[in-house]
Amino acid sequence: MIKVLLADDHALLRGSLKQLLDETGFVQVVAQAGEYSEIMKAMTTQPVDVAILDISMPGKNGVDIVKILKDKYPALKILMLSMHPEDQYAVRCLKAGASGYLTKNTAPEKLVDAIQVIAAGRKYITAELAESLASHLTEDSEKPLHATLSDREFQTIRMIASGKKLSEIADELSLSPKTVSVYRARILEKMRMKTNGELTRYALENGLI
Repeated sequence: MIKVLLADDHALLRGSLKQLLDETGFVQVVAQAGEYSEIMKAMTTQPVDVAILDISMPGKNGVDIVKILKDKYPALKILMLSMHPEDQYAVRCLKAGASGYLTKNTAPEKLVDAIQVIAAGRKYITAELAESLASHLTEDSEKPLHATLSDREFQTIRMIASGKKLSEIADELSLSPKTVSVYRARILEKMRMKTNGELTRYALENGLI
């Protein structure tokens, strides 16, 4: 039996996934979480083989949660289930330690397949993601500007482009406004831009938001 932790801030989605997985007969949802603190608490109460995580979790970003979980529980297999397209976050999640990445519009049978694959110790990569990974390996010189950003800088540019103020970004990322200002300055330098307007236009044109 594959023991699974479901982590998503939408209770309705968790309920649907739990029903789907429990009906397989070989997957058991042993814990659920709606935010970062609940994930960490669940991990201390019972053994978990696979954690299914959303990217956008209250309290901490999904990529950061992957890094923390893999540091504390190296044997844990992590499957990211997100509304964000693979080309935005998948590579970052895999680099952070995730074993697979699926979007929320994925067919249910693919989710079940992915759980079986990563529980067996392998990576689960869709054809689309495999193509993206190949592009990262063979076209380094042609990487888009945002590929040079760190995970935190990538989060920051998406929030800036979404119209959030630096103080709001600081609150959401649990950082000081001064630190967020430093990230913004680094982003502008790396992207060779001067204003938030330019960042926003770039983010829209490249599907970052």
